[in-house]
Amino acid sequence: MKDKILISGFADEISSDFDAQLKTVTELGMHYISLRSADGKGIADYSVDEIRTQILPRLQKAGVKVSSIGSPIGKVGIEDEEGFARQLAQLDTLCQICEVLGCRYIRMFSFFIPEGKDPKNYRDAVLDKLQKFIDVAKKYNVVLIHENEKEIYGDIGSRCLDLMESLKCPCFKSAFDFANFVQCGEDTEKCWELLHEYVAYIHIKDAVSTDKENVVCGTGEGKIKELLTRAIKDEGYEGFLTLEPHLVLFDSLASLETTAAENIIKTNKAKNGADGYAMQYHALCEILDTIA
Repeated sequence: MKDKILISGFADEISSDFDAQLKTVTELGMHYISLRSADGKGIADYSVDEIRTQILPRLQKAGVKVSSIGSPIGKVGIEDEEGFARQLAQLDTLCQICEVLGCRYIRMFSFFIPEGKDPKNYRDAVLDKLQKFIDVAKKYNVVLIHENEKEIYGDIGSRCLDLMESLKCPCFKSAFDFANFVQCGEDTEKCWELLHEYVAYIHIKDAVSTDKENVVCGTGEGKIKELLTRAIKDEGYEGFLTLEPHLVLFDSLASLETTAAENIIKTNKAKNGADGYAMQYHALCEILDTIA
């Protein structure tokens, strides 16, 4: 199993400092990260040349590769045409960054729906805009992995399935996030039933529904151990399991959420980002040891 299941993680939860990220990752014996931000700068704000000259040499020196680009693509209001146009251009650059980094996956989303509005009224617009993203990815043979995020069109299992079936394409797959489904009131087992054939990437993040707080993986309501056992042993899942601890308040959290960061992580569960990252890593390793 060890050569078929690879552990990665959003290393900016360790620190905004990229060298500190790489230090913690390598000390844990990890060889992959999901690149969301480095040195306090979001991945979508980097140029291809900056990645080539400022980021790639440090990755190579540390012996670390990039499993996915943790982009904000699709994390914009469905009615924000200017934002969409900007992201369409950013996606082209991100695909070029993938080529530089030898990375195949770009994490993305399916647009925020106006508060209080029925998502189904925006379905056609969502599909149309996602297809435009897919058309860009096809040019570079990059796979867009859709994360089920709170408050976007594809926040619950049924709408994620609608996206996968309607846009069925090798360049558009699912990034399954246990915690986000829990925080949307979904049963992760039922969501896995709907989506497992489309899942190309898995986020390791857990939560409880009572206060929607994130917790160490395997201790919440995400059914992570049960579903990873099924995915790996019964269904032959191969690929990345990507840590997204959300166990302490970290520098870039405010840019990732629509609500105040302290409402997402009410109490720090570790002394710092590196400690929280290590907690999540070791908890995942314990789960995988029971599957092997």
